[in-house]
Amino acid sequence: METRTLGKDLTVTAIGLGCMGFSHGYGKPTDVDEAVKTIRAAYDMGYRFFDTAEIYQGTNPDGSINYNEELVGKALHDVRDQVVIATKFGIAAHEGTGIKVDSSPKTIRKSVEGSLKRLNTDHIDLYYQHRIDPNVEPETVAKVMQELMDEGKITHWGISEANEDYLRRANAVCKVTAVQNRYSMMYREYEALFPVLEELNIGLVAFSPLANGLLTGQIKQSSFSDKDLRNKMPQFTPEALEKNKELLALLDKIAADHDATPAQISLAWMVNKKPYIVPIPGSRHLNRIEDNLKAAQIKMTPEEVAQIDKALDAVPMSEVFGGTKIEK
Repeated sequence: METRTLGKDLTVTAIGLGCMGFSHGYGKPTDVDEAVKTIRAAYDMGYRFFDTAEIYQGTNPDGSINYNEELVGKALHDVRDQVVIATKFGIAAHEGTGIKVDSSPKTIRKSVEGSLKRLNTDHIDLYYQHRIDPNVEPETVAKVMQELMDEGKITHWGISEANEDYLRRANAVCKVTAVQNRYSMMYREYEALFPVLEELNIGLVAFSPLANGLLTGQIKQSSFSDKDLRNKMPQFTPEALEKNKELLALLDKIAADHDATPAQISLAWMVNKKPYIVPIPGSRHLNRIEDNLKAAQIKMTPEEVAQIDKALDAVPMSEVFGGTKIEK
């Protein structure tokens, strides 16, 4: 499996597995045993980079909490030294249409202890601030990250949905290894951050690289289960699905040229664009998990990537979900 380096020295597979959907966001959680089995199967097929967070949780049929970190910990415990596990702190709760954030030093320390316990590990390989807390300075967060590194509880840290100013200030106190930002063919705003990432030698871990599944080309109508977050996402309205047909036709054409699927092309496009981009698509289905991993084998020239960018600039597409607002 192709690998790449985030930051100075964190080696990961070129494509990682986003584990959120087993517990959170896409309807009822996957059965615990089935989820553990699937995550372990992903390891067996070649994945070595797994992403979770303390806030990813759902409710099992018996009323118990389905903690995503526990699933990851159970699946990978006996191969712990062969994988990179990323988790996150800083989202305290979901509140209505927004989220409540808390990155105070006291909360960070409580969070890291909880994550270590749920993951059944003595260290976290990549610890992200899940969202920026407007009430806590980046220097304060970075200072705590350095302390956790000195204590051996984490080895690298990153920031999710980072902007340039926050990233520079945090990085000046404690070296940032990666940002985890929303990035896909439909959401390219963070390309403006590429020069900063290159200057500071910081990797980009791309979440929602398939626009929450739209870029697979498999979603023809919005008929999701209850409590599926996609019910409220703008790219899945009937009008949006109609508007995005030309985009999906473009993907189908490129996929045919490479004997690949639209999802694989969506991932290969970003993997071939920059050597420091690592997408982390999520799925509950082993066939899709395997297909996603194979996207790293698809080679595109810089000229082809540029041609795709140009086509994306011209093709009509709907609005796409850009994140949940932070409650002040």
